[in-house]
Amino acid sequence: MHPVDPAAQKLTDALPTTRSDDAASTERTIGRHRAPDPPRRPRLGSTPVRVALATGVTCCLGLGAFAAAQGAEDTPRPVRPMADALADRAAIADERASRSLDRDAAPARVIPTTPTASPTPTLTATRKAPKKPVKPRRPRPVAGLDQTQMDNAKIIVDVGLELKMPRRALVVALATAMQESNLYNLASDVLPESTQYPHQGSGADHDSVGLFQQRPSSGWGTVAELMRPSYAARAFYTALAEIPGWEDMSVTAAAQAVQISAFPDAYAQHEERASTVAAALAV
Repeated sequence: MHPVDPAAQKLTDALPTTRSDDAASTERTIGRHRAPDPPRRPRLGSTPVRVALATGVTCCLGLGAFAAAQGAEDTPRPVRPMADALADRAAIADERASRSLDRDAAPARVIPTTPTASPTPTLTATRKAPKKPVKPRRPRPVAGLDQTQMDNAKIIVDVGLELKMPRRALVVALATAMQESNLYNLASDVLPESTQYPHQGSGADHDSVGLFQQRPSSGWGTVAELMRPSYAARAFYTALAEIPGWEDMSVTAAAQAVQISAFPDAYAQHEERASTVAAALAV
């Protein structure tokens, strides 16, 4: 039940209360056969009327409030300019990006580790140093020879070993060079060209040059070739190998067969020293 509105109550109290003075009406209320009462209109001040009025007023007020709210909702909202909307979106995107950068800029967690000693880099580990050319070991002189003579003797022995010549051939070659040049690489005073090449002295026996005093005019080779000790030794061994039975000959006979010297017996005096030098170098 709705409470009675004070305004409705006042309106009800202000209405006059009238009573009918009509005789007919009075008669109808007296007697045995009383006529049925006509339907009575409810009084304005009665409780049902008050309730109805209060209910109506309340409903009107509710409908008014609902209409006002509905009208407010139906009122079109002002449309924001597109530029303002885009600016708001850009601001939101910048804010998100700055938050992302803040998270990225946060220092990473560092896990402490035990330092380990790193090996000291060495030259061999990073880059190999270029090897210096190794000079051939110079043989120690024997049999009264000096170092230059011993070096030349080594060349003669090395060439004979390369050609797989027997020890006997090495002795013959050494004895021949001892006799012809005393184991020095000689130029010739007759051939000025020979002095243009490395040499260790000079001789005057026609055009003979080198360790074995071989003559270019006899077909042993050019001056430049014969001034090289290795070439001169190879030429001697080649000529010795072409002599039949040289292995059974004496050192003097074998040397003479190759050199055709005017003093064939001169080679014999060098056989002992030649054998000593060959034994020291052919190892």
